[in-house]
Amino acid sequence: MNQILQTISNIGIIPVIAIDDAAKAIPLAKALADGGLPAAEVTFRTAAAEDAIRAIAREVPEMLLGAGTVLTTDQADRAMAAGASFIVAPGYDPKVTQHVIDRGGLMVPGTATAGEMQQAMNQGCEVLKYFPAEANGGVAMLKNIGAALKSARWMCTGGVNAKNVNDYLGYSQISAVGGTWMCKSDLIKAGAWEQITAISREAVRTMLGFSLAHVGINCANEGEAEQAARRLCALFGFEYKPGNSSIFAGGAVECTKAPCLGRNGHIAIGTNNLDRAVYHLGRQGVEFDESTRKPKAIYLKGEVGGFAIHLIQK
Repeated sequence: MNQILQTISNIGIIPVIAIDDAAKAIPLAKALADGGLPAAEVTFRTAAAEDAIRAIAREVPEMLLGAGTVLTTDQADRAMAAGASFIVAPGYDPKVTQHVIDRGGLMVPGTATAGEMQQAMNQGCEVLKYFPAEANGGVAMLKNIGAALKSARWMCTGGVNAKNVNDYLGYSQISAVGGTWMCKSDLIKAGAWEQITAISREAVRTMLGFSLAHVGINCANEGEAEQAARRLCALFGFEYKPGNSSIFAGGAVECTKAPCLGRNGHIAIGTNNLDRAVYHLGRQGVEFDESTRKPKAIYLKGEVGGFAIHLIQK
């Protein structure tokens, strides 16, 4: 996948901005990035869009910038010249799409039907915008279409909010969602940057869905693991679940048959999406032990209270 598209997928939620005053663009971008969302789709619904993109690109280089509601080739040219890394349209216009592709840009055209999606994919678009998502049947509709268009990937916008964001992101063919709930126009006009940061941070927490999966206890050998697991099962009525390298007491405690990472053992933290969790924790300075990476699991470097931290996808 294109690196920009991979970053969009890792971020997961792309704030959609309609800004009337370009002077507010920089503090808004910083507020979003501070909240864990270093990306924005600045819509060409307002006259300030081009200047806002240019200002953010210059002053907040960590932001991944897209231009939204791009309807013409002229708007696409202006957006890319201002610093937009990807172009988003509400509908599928083959002319505009081809123009952006020919200029080496990244186009995310709006689609609502399987026919539009197939045409856009055949034209070279790796990710499609599904818009308006909720009004067109939401995730249920995309699952039906995705059964036929198995290589299709979508960024969904229109009706996505804090309550249904994980319904969308829980479907593997949806790369990201676009939303306005963390940067509504009244908050931007009021300059409520701290509130925008707080809402963005909560959106990221909701998306990642961290929760305790289980605690792993380092046992010296298989006999010790069996003894510990059976004791816990007898005390609390847990189900005894033997495995190749460990024995589980219910789903809460894992007794390893040989010492693993961590002085005492490990704490497994579940997340809705491993790649997104790694990306967002990495932005906070967290380091990972890449030698432990599996398709749906990885250990963090270091320990907490003598326990290694094991991140696993739910």
